[in-house]
Amino acid sequence: MGNRICKLFGIKYPIIQAGMVWCSGWRLASAVSNNGGLGLIGAGSMHSETLREHIQKIKLATDQPFGVNVPLFHPEMDAILNIIMEEKVPIVFTSAGSPKKYTVWLKERGIIVAHVIASSAFALKCEEAGVDAIVAEGFEAGGHNGKEETTTMTLIPAVRKVTSLPLLAAGGIGTGEAMLAAMALGADGVQIGSRFAISEESSAHPDFKKLVTGLKEGDTKLALKKIGAVRLIKNEFFQEINKLEQEGATPDALRILLGRGRAKKGMFEGDLVEGELEIGQVSAIINEVLPVKTIIENLVQEYQKAKERMNTEQFEF
Repeated sequence: MGNRICKLFGIKYPIIQAGMVWCSGWRLASAVSNNGGLGLIGAGSMHSETLREHIQKIKLATDQPFGVNVPLFHPEMDAILNIIMEEKVPIVFTSAGSPKKYTVWLKERGIIVAHVIASSAFALKCEEAGVDAIVAEGFEAGGHNGKEETTTMTLIPAVRKVTSLPLLAAGGIGTGEAMLAAMALGADGVQIGSRFAISEESSAHPDFKKLVTGLKEGDTKLALKKIGAVRLIKNEFFQEINKLEQEGATPDALRILLGRGRAKKGMFEGDLVEGELEIGQVSAIINEVLPVKTIIENLVQEYQKAKERMNTEQFEF
């Protein structure tokens, strides 16, 4: 499965674990890296010194490449960047902001940079900024999302049309068959969040993981578009948000209800009623909590079987 994503990051499989808040600590990231993918520590839910601790621990847990995902609105951004430099992090994925802001700074320090986008217009900005790779994330994804609601199947060929940069598909990918489909559309690899969020090594609360394994189609929905679109499980907190939005609530009113620490309360502490529960649409086909090793083995086997089937079956038009 070696290709230019594998060569760029120095990994066996073109499988990247998303840097998810409250899920992507050093245990999850090192497990993914140790099994042939690229593990990312999710800095979005960490104070700067907590991030340093996770970076130091992952260095002890793996000798394989790893990276850090940094949302560009992080309130401790200067400290985060200094730690990334001091700890010699080899790869950084940036998101939720302009790729021009820090790409040059990072690359001048020898760091490989990928940026997450949700439109072909931002893909062009990534190319202008000089990033090494692009993550195109469709609206099926969990967590923060493109408010335009462009699906992965539409987004990947649109982005591929405007850029020749290495391209990772994200959003709705949790099987090897989906991985093959994304690559058929023009992606060089995939970034997977929800499937790894519900792994044994994820730092998400066990009650959150159990809840996700019982979700069905339609049990998640994009919300909070006025202050930052995010895909949520339809729990009691979501119903409050949804009611306010239908009544035309202002952004300030939504921020007051959201408050602080709502995602931690839900995904990390396991409050399934009042917590903000972020997960992707692919959760509808995640029905068990598995170790990362098994998840990656399944992805690779499913990909290979699907590819063989497409090569051997004859299609008449």
